[in-house]
Amino acid sequence: MITANRLNSVQEYYFSRKLREVRELMAQGKPIINMGIGSPDLAPSPEVLTTLRDSITDAGAHQYQSYQGLPELRAAIAAFYQQKFGVSIDSANGVLPLMGSKEGIMHISMAFLNVGDEVLLPNPGYPTYGSVTRLVEAVPRTYDLSEENGWFPDLEALSKEDLSKVKLMWVSYPHMPTGATATMEQLKSLIEFAKANDILLVNDNPYSFVLSSNPTSILSIEGALDCTLELNSLSKTFNMAGWRVGMVLGSPENINAVLKVKSNMDSGMFYGIQKGAIAALQSGPEWFAELDKVYTKRRKLMFQLADKLGCEYSEDAVGMFVWCKLPEGAPSSEAFVDEVLYDKNIFIAPGTIFGSNGEGYIRFSLCVKEEKIKEAIERF
Repeated sequence: MITANRLNSVQEYYFSRKLREVRELMAQGKPIINMGIGSPDLAPSPEVLTTLRDSITDAGAHQYQSYQGLPELRAAIAAFYQQKFGVSIDSANGVLPLMGSKEGIMHISMAFLNVGDEVLLPNPGYPTYGSVTRLVEAVPRTYDLSEENGWFPDLEALSKEDLSKVKLMWVSYPHMPTGATATMEQLKSLIEFAKANDILLVNDNPYSFVLSSNPTSILSIEGALDCTLELNSLSKTFNMAGWRVGMVLGSPENINAVLKVKSNMDSGMFYGIQKGAIAALQSGPEWFAELDKVYTKRRKLMFQLADKLGCEYSEDAVGMFVWCKLPEGAPSSEAFVDEVLYDKNIFIAPGTIFGSNGEGYIRFSLCVKEEKIKEAIERF
């Protein structure tokens, strides 16, 4: 059977391929320490787990659920955004729960992109933006991010280009993979840029509550709803990656467009997961403080490991990764990563999987227990 032409535009996800190699090395008895993947190793709160357990005996818990999610889940998302970001949004029409925010990347792309439309993608940035763009037969068009510019786009230079075919622009602040943040003025400039060029701006925002002293949503900027969607997720903030709970927020018109796609592709998420998500969103300040306490300890150790490798890094970056610049004279990112993997049995993500501007960088995940980070340090 001949596969669809669209599959020729994408390759197997790097981590899918590389982790197969890592598992093979582990099967050979190699003591691999995996520092490449941002999959939280911590558990959700006891309240979340108890809520999930207790909910499975509720009437209707095992039936199909609404495509729009439980009304109380949408209300909890809206309340969370009001409390944490100062964003007022209509829970009935401005919020759509998703089975993971990654799902939302595809839904948004299918809802707004026609064949041949151009999409602005960050370089470096999350690889899925580009692969989904290709799968829906739109045209990826990268914009450069650099350390010198704080990993923020040069909007003045972009404005001088022909943007007539650009329909959508992906941004991610706090930025993945670098952990860079954007000021309110910078976020405002993104909205002004999008409005001036009739572009739908989508901010992917799952890292605001990991090692961040100032959680920010682009939707808090006046006028943002006119041209902006924001994706968020419970995966990182509440250690619920495998639960697949995400959300998209925006104007009723834009949310309805996404719903048209979602309702034809899947069903609502499991009732018990939705109830657990509500409990998570209602977590008190002690939850966030304890999470940061754990990640702060791990990050300090990861800085020590980076120092051992002669790498440079920003201590101000947020999120659950440490983005490091390789020392002068080091081999390419992928060669460096392979050298460490085969010599020290430590797997690190090469910066190049996030785009060509990731060359010369590597990324450590903080989803590694302290004793394993200490063991990695001792291997050097």
